Amino acid sequence: MNMEVANVIAPPAPKRLEDMQLPLVMMRDIVLKTIFRKNVETVAEISPAICLPIPVTQELVDLARSQKLIEATGSMTAGGSGEMGYQLTDAGKARALDALAQSEYYGAMPVPLEVYQEQVKRQSIRNIQITRQQLTDAMGHLILPDSLLDHLGPAVSAGRSILMYGPPGNGKSSISNGIRDAMGDKIFIPRAIEYAGQVITVFDPIVHTAVEEEADDPNSLRRTSGRFDMRYVRCERPTVITGGELSLSMLDLVYNPTARTYQAPLQLKSSGGIFIVDDLGRQAEPPQALVNRWIVPLEESKDILALQSGEKFEVPFDTLVIFSTNFHPNEIFDKAALRRIFFKIKIDGPVQEDYLKIFAMVAKKRGMPLDQDALIHLLKVKYPEIDNMYANYQPIFLIDQMIAICEFEGIPYQMTPKLIDRAWANMFVKEETIVH
Repeated sequence: MNMEVANVIAPPAPKRLEDMQLPLVMMRDIVLKTIFRKNVETVAEISPAICLPIPVTQELVDLARSQKLIEATGSMTAGGSGEMGYQLTDAGKARALDALAQSEYYGAMPVPLEVYQEQVKRQSIRNIQITRQQLTDAMGHLILPDSLLDHLGPAVSAGRSILMYGPPGNGKSSISNGIRDAMGDKIFIPRAIEYAGQVITVFDPIVHTAVEEEADDPNSLRRTSGRFDMRYVRCERPTVITGGELSLSMLDLVYNPTARTYQAPLQLKSSGGIFIVDDLGRQAEPPQALVNRWIVPLEESKDILALQSGEKFEVPFDTLVIFSTNFHPNEIFDKAALRRIFFKIKIDGPVQEDYLKIFAMVAKKRGMPLDQDALIHLLKVKYPEIDNMYANYQPIFLIDQMIAICEFEGIPYQMTPKLIDRAWANMFVKEETIVH
């Protein structure tokens, strides 16, 4: 069977119990807890509930039966499928409750950390080669100088860290999102991974966008499931965007004391994708401390996490980290930290020619007719007031302001020097002392 799915090699489905590389007791207990919690009776129902193929599920059911924890109900199920039904024995129920007291986790069988590490290599962000065309297509809605793509392309293809800096409002966030859009392929995210008998949930619908799979025909279940290991979800490459709220504790494992399971930190959830630290310098922790936390992962492609017990272990670090800041790098980093960020790209405001292109593009999109007198007034009277400092956000701001004024005044959309002045007044706040 060809396990290639859109250029990323899919994780092969386990064929036998010995392929699983998980503790037998842990697997058996997850089956008991799942039967108890989900009320599933047949192997055909248990199999998708624990995300394992039918033959492996049958082996686990047989194992629990041999230990008198599961018994056959002695009747074929109601659906007329001719399948044997199973239920927990009293000993099985007691064991399920005991296991739930130790960990509430049930459902999808976790993937051992070592097995997951192999999949990370198969779908590494560092395997991606992005062409100029892909990047241009993904950034099509932005007007960017060619020199910027010259720097951006190699940085993205290297899958290393990028620092974007420059004055606010020039599309650093939009460029970060464009980089994400340029990566069109799909990868496989484990629902949960296992390390030292502990379960760490990884798949997160807030971070991960699952790709719709063709539903299996129940009549041909045995034939079609097995294209890849169903313990994974096929997803777009993930993007985690954090801003001023980012704290160092968000980069640690999160322990849920009620469920007695762990949740993967943000950088592990973003494996195979992009982690954007927007507005660097606005966090409670100093930028230097945040970057110091990333130094080893960025250099060695591995991160160190800690369990509640204090035991530390290595996980893969396979993320394109994009730092974005309005500060000059020398203001917020020492030289050692700057040296460790692989690419530094300055995102400047547009030149006048590009500014006008953006202005015309936004006006067309918003249905606002261009007016020569208004534009001359804007460029010759208003911009000299701020030393001709153009920014990408300004055309959208000014046009939306004029639209709001026209709608309020009940007049057709139009652009006049007077309306430019009214819109401009809302873009900047005058320096003045307020008497309390």
